[in-house]
Amino acid sequence: MPATATKNKKKLAIQPLGDRVVVERDASEDITSGGIVLPDSAKDKPSRGTIIAVGTGKLLDDGSRSESQVKKGDRVLFTSYAPETITIDDEEYLLMSESDILAVVE
Repeated sequence: MPATATKNKKKLAIQPLGDRVVVERDASEDITSGGIVLPDSAKDKPSRGTIIAVGTGKLLDDGSRSESQVKKGDRVLFTSYAPETITIDDEEYLLMSESDILAVVE
């Protein structure tokens, strides 16, 4: 069953495969702590976001699937080099392996 997320009255239907997850990256900061306004070219893309869809789990040697350690709605930290950027309906999402997630923020 495809995962769905509603954003700005749009519905996103995507089902990642295996141990993949789809993450919506958090917005970048526009102003530094010192009050300097940053242009888009100078902003660092955050390495954190919210999971909007989770795959079926990693396929194990015995043919079964391992249970995912994360779930839809979890806020996570991930490695910055890992994700594949995808665009759906002018919205940017990240597709990555569950192993690229470093931590769940509680």
